[in-house]
Amino acid sequence: MKILVERYAFRRSVFALMTVCLLLQAAVADDWPHWRGPNWNDRSGETGLLTEWPKDGPKQLWVNSASGLGYAGFAVVGEQLFTMGLEDNAEFALCLNATTGTEIWRQPVGTKFENDWGDGPRSTPSVDGDYVYVMTANGTLACLKKNDGQEVWKVQMQDFGGQVPDWGYAESPLVDEDRVVCTPGGPTGTMVALNKLTGEKIWQSPAFSKAKDGVPGEPAKAHYSSMIPIQWNDQRQYVQLTVLAAIGVSPEDGHELWRSDWAGRTAVIPSPIFDDGQVYVTSGYNIGSKLIQLADDNSASEKWFSMAMQNKHGGVILVDKYFYGSSEKAFVCQDRETGKMVWAQRKIGQGATSFADGMFYHVQESDGKVMLFSADKKSASIKGSFTLAPQTERRAKAGRIWVHPVIANGKLYLRDQEMVYCYEIKAQ
Repeated sequence: MKILVERYAFRRSVFALMTVCLLLQAAVADDWPHWRGPNWNDRSGETGLLTEWPKDGPKQLWVNSASGLGYAGFAVVGEQLFTMGLEDNAEFALCLNATTGTEIWRQPVGTKFENDWGDGPRSTPSVDGDYVYVMTANGTLACLKKNDGQEVWKVQMQDFGGQVPDWGYAESPLVDEDRVVCTPGGPTGTMVALNKLTGEKIWQSPAFSKAKDGVPGEPAKAHYSSMIPIQWNDQRQYVQLTVLAAIGVSPEDGHELWRSDWAGRTAVIPSPIFDDGQVYVTSGYNIGSKLIQLADDNSASEKWFSMAMQNKHGGVILVDKYFYGSSEKAFVCQDRETGKMVWAQRKIGQGATSFADGMFYHVQESDGKVMLFSADKKSASIKGSFTLAPQTERRAKAGRIWVHPVIANGKLYLRDQEMVYCYEIKAQ
């Protein structure tokens, strides 16, 4: 009898363990620690999310209406949400409780940036261990303690020869191993790597320029794209898209490993996408897109160039063999192999896009309409929508809703200037 009882108890324990494992597999939660999420591609690894929304959209959990002006995005780690804002004459880093929306701390980090399209910060904080790294629109890069916002160190992009771009510094700092890396631009050097604990300079790359008739041109100024790390040929690289070229550099000293020319203008914004030895870049303003093939010797060749995708901002997402994103007046599916347009959907207006659990999350810049849809090589199928409410009354006349949607730990985070919103998107 005792043996039977022990066997029954053992089977119940095994069954319980298997049930827990299955539940964990069915609903995986993920942090979103920096720009474009865990893998710098606007894709979350979360599962167990809603595949359709109710008529009025998912449940709104909270709204924080005191987050300050600006277009800063979100980093979410555990119970903390990090962003930036502007009030009065100071840009500040902000930490909210990710579950309740209550403020945990705010820390002034830089002076006010003013612009007709909207004042305030434009970048996304990067969280690394016990620290958070932020960039103001006027070019202040600061390291703060994650738990209370206390300043650890601070530098200016102007210290490295940088000049504030027309629409402000919008790059989100890349934190990798012992370094924090960013793009001051200008004649002193395009990129710089600092010791992440002290802010001391480790290296500054050459001032990349484009030669014409053998004569070097003007060095690349900082635009608005954020750098990504890649692993290729058993080697770490940092890849950035400048107004003149897509460039891969060594993390050890910043020397150029490869480059591919780019005829950018006005505003070069979307970050590069890397997958399986290929780098994808795109810009709006009638520039286009291309796929760069990296070789074993780190040489770079153009696989194709296409005008099918012209993404101003809002990002492009690679899913399987297709690129998806806003291109001028339509949402576009672009073939990875050829660069040709597969389809264009005008019912999905220009905006910012993220992806999780097989679904796209899209915020239209013009009206704050938030859409959930699936997409493949045939078409897009809308599975729900709602419009952000309440919306700000403080947005600049020329401003739009440009902050990328963030999916973290079963929640969807959105922003319209000082208004930060949180929605429950986990399936019950």
